[in-house]
Parts: sequence; C-alpha cells; structure tokens
Amino acid sequence: MSRIGKLPISIPSGVTVSVKDNTVTVKGPKGELSQAINPRISVKVEDGQIEFTRPTDEKNDKAMHGLYRALVNNMVVGVSAGYKKEMELVGVGYRVSNQGNVIEFSLGYSHAIYFQLPAEVKVETKSERNQNPLLTLECCDKQLIGQICAKIRSFRMPEPYKGKGIKFIGEQIRRKAGKSAGAK
Repeated sequence: MSRIGKLPISIPSGVTVSVKDNTVTVKGPKGELSQAINPRISVKVEDGQIEFTRPTDEKNDKAMHGLYRALVNNMVVGVSAGYKKEMELVGVGYRVSNQGNVIEFSLGYSHAIYFQLPAEVKVETKSERNQNPLLTLECCDKQLIGQICAKIRSFRMPEPYKGKGIKFIGEQIRRKAGKSAGAK
C-alpha cells in the first residue's frame, strides 16, 4: 500500500472540507481551494480526518492514491497556515519593487522586467543599503506559488562563478573556480 496515501489527514480547527462529484473543496481562514480527484480514488471525511482509499493494487492506482492525498494535504496546510517563499537578488545594481501586484525587476538587462502576479498572491519587497534586495511571496496555493517562484527565478538564474542571480533565502549555490593562470 502507498505509504503516503494510507496516512489520514487531520483537519485543523477553522477548516472545512467537502467532497462533491469527485471534487474536494477546502475552506479556511487564508482562502478556498478545490481539487478534482480521479473517480477510482474514494475520499471519506469523518471524525475530523480525511482518508483516501483505492480499489486495487495496480501501479496507476497506487500512484494516484499517494498523489491525491499529498495534493489535498497541501491544500489543508495552505488554507490554514499558508505558504511563504523568500527570494534574494544577488548582483550589483539588481533591484526589485512592486506597485500592488505588479513587480518591477532591474536585473542588468537593457530594460526593466514587469511581472503581473495573480490576485491571490501577496507580495512584499524590501531594499536596504548594503543589503541584497528581498522579495517575499505569500499564498495559500502551494502549486501556484512554486510556479511563480520558478518563473521569477528564470529571469536571472543563479550562476556558479560569481553567484549572481535570483535565489531563495538559504539556498546554497554550487560554486566553480574560474580560470586558473596557465603554468609556463
């Protein structure tokens, strides 16, 4: 049996879960999320827990069992606690600012990059003297915030020689040695 799929999800206080027509809807203080579930996987909500069961031990059923349990667990955590990602811009002259949900990046290109965020994502930028600019994103949807961070990071990937680029706080960039002087 799937190790992840067989674990029940406990529902925290303030969160309501409803299942209707193979769609799980989770409502909480941070927002509301819904996920369509494969009809082969059955979902039961009782005694403050969500349980997933599968009909057979076929490979596809096992994969779906763990997948949907993990997705619904991410939704429960998202609407109760939320997800927060912090990114740092490393490089001379790199800047970030926001006006509402539009982020403006200055990343050493000849032009500024403007990025429109969805309405459910909250953004905060911070720039201090002698510090790298910081970008903080908050959302209840783990998939959405991960996708947005990947897109922002693609504007200027961290490079291994000087470490310049957009990286997550606490991320270790593998560094390479540059050219070495030739022996004569």
